[in-house]
Amino acid sequence: MYDTKSNWNNNIKSCIESYLRSQICIESYILGDSDQYNDSKFNSYICGKVRKSGESTSTSIITSKDNSDFTNRESSTDLDETQKYKHLWVQCEDCYGLNYKKILKSKMNICEHCGYHLKMSSSDRIELLIDPGTWNPMDEDMVSLDPIEFHSEEEPYKTRLDSYQKRTGLKEAVQTGTGRLNGIPLAIGIMDFQFMGGSMGSVVGEKITRLVEYASNQCLPLIIVCASGGARMQEGSLSLMQMAKISSALYDYQINQKLFYVPILTSPTTGGVTASFGMLGDIIIAEPNAYIAFAGKRVIEQTLNKEVPEGSQSSEFLFEKGLFDSIVPRNLLKEVLTELFQFHGFFPLTKKEK
Repeated sequence: MYDTKSNWNNNIKSCIESYLRSQICIESYILGDSDQYNDSKFNSYICGKVRKSGESTSTSIITSKDNSDFTNRESSTDLDETQKYKHLWVQCEDCYGLNYKKILKSKMNICEHCGYHLKMSSSDRIELLIDPGTWNPMDEDMVSLDPIEFHSEEEPYKTRLDSYQKRTGLKEAVQTGTGRLNGIPLAIGIMDFQFMGGSMGSVVGEKITRLVEYASNQCLPLIIVCASGGARMQEGSLSLMQMAKISSALYDYQINQKLFYVPILTSPTTGGVTASFGMLGDIIIAEPNAYIAFAGKRVIEQTLNKEVPEGSQSSEFLFEKGLFDSIVPRNLLKEVLTELFQFHGFFPLTKKEK
């Protein structure tokens, strides 16, 4: 029995070693020389660890008398090794494959195993869409207060805001500003799901409203990248008011000024965002496999006592029902937006205009 278990463990160690070597040995055109050096050191270190672990395991198998003690010790060692290097990998939410974090950003946070679009931070999306050196943030010092003095049993609202600000480096759940997309000037707002689930409070609503008004005054095309769990309950009805405020500003932008607005729906887009500016675009774009809904699956089932069909709130299913205009993968998004803007009369600046 011990010989069989030894062979099995050695095979697993060998597979792990081969996988780590193939994933961590990155081509020089992706990483700099210093990164290559660090990766090679790490590669040799962890592979050495694997070999040592395999050697110590085989020794303990021969001398051990208590099978349960061996199992516990072995699983504990494997768990320690997994936890130690967990920060180097990102697990796909769809296929559960591991993606090496250092190159995932260069792949636009798209899973290399199945092509699933993983969540992106607002800063990464700015790099994806905006030309380098052209980003000008707006209202970045605006912060939320505690207008209704909301206190839960877990922690006060203000304390929660402070912890998210430290964790994400953002003041709020949206970044707004102006920039250029392939040379075309535009106004853009990007929601960040990492900050309180992208929930829409007073500051989020105010920043987006000011962005829309600025785009109206400057006659700029407008993009809002949506990623939100809906209205922020910690601000009560003040949060719900933001839907009407933003929609009113968009009415003036689209109907009176006759300008061009494109919302981009990413996963997840739910609640008040879906019920307002997420669905008011002239052209509505969604990412592949995005979760888009007004109410979540669990809420619908508990309220109506009816089962929601699996996949009925995915972007592919909703596209077939005509909810939006197009599903565009991330690697094609910038070029598609460029063609849309040029078709609607927005062109790159000339040297004189710059």
